[in-house]
Amino acid sequence: MEKTVKVSVIIGVYNPKKDKLFQAIQSIIHQTVKSWEMILYDDGSCIECGEIVKQASELDPRIIWVRNEENKGLAYALNRCLKLASGEYIARMDDDDSCSPQRFEKQIDFLNRHPEYSWVGSNAQLFDDNGVWGETTVPERPDRTDFLRFSPYIHPSVMFRREVFSHGHGYISSKITKRCEDYELFMRLHMQGYRGYNIQENLFQYREDQGAYAKRKFQYRYNEMKIRYRGFKRLGILRTKTLPYVFRPVVGGLVPVGLVSYMLRRNQNGNSGRYENRQISEVQKAAEKGEDLLP
Repeated sequence: MEKTVKVSVIIGVYNPKKDKLFQAIQSIIHQTVKSWEMILYDDGSCIECGEIVKQASELDPRIIWVRNEENKGLAYALNRCLKLASGEYIARMDDDDSCSPQRFEKQIDFLNRHPEYSWVGSNAQLFDDNGVWGETTVPERPDRTDFLRFSPYIHPSVMFRREVFSHGHGYISSKITKRCEDYELFMRLHMQGYRGYNIQENLFQYREDQGAYAKRKFQYRYNEMKIRYRGFKRLGILRTKTLPYVFRPVVGGLVPVGLVSYMLRRNQNGNSGRYENRQISEVQKAAEKGEDLLP
């Protein structure tokens, strides 16, 4: 017998902007697939923003509003959402992004036709308050080496089979995984034999201010470096020649914000090949000399 709820959409929010949150939810309401529920989890927003989340939950009766008085972080919020979700599929979404009306329809159709895959994502357009400024593409069939440069999945574009989270799998909530919850999760799932696929269409609109990538706090970059080191080691891709990719987040933080923003605009996909090759080359030289690069 078919489940009543086909898709559970999980969203963790903290002090959201009203117009962006409402736009994100409207893009779910307008999905061609109507059998969905949304777990809208307020992760300790201030009183004013908490009221915005409550108002957003009233946009559709399929939205389940949950509030936590203390901010615990995205990983904690998503794990709480997973416990409440009842859908056959679990779809991620962020509170300031948007997706095409056919996103759920195409992802469900793919998973129905390809039981060998445990989740499916897509490519995405990049946009900010001024509109679409670029796009980002991800590998169609990611393998372990695709984790070297960056996560080969756009987290909020992904739809999972529910079974992925039924064996104790979930997001790790800790200081080290903050801002990297998805990267760690996907590496861990790949290590355990699960596989995902990316539909080569822009089914998602990912909000990314052109200077935001360059402004990431050093602590987050440092934590990502440690996650990369541990993840690469477990995936069996940690080599002398791959060490530069471990240090990529930290090295990138040493470049002036204006330069990175310019390179992003020029490349229009969130990655600059020439810039990346130069930083990899510099760290590669140090690794070949046998310098102690690991913390």
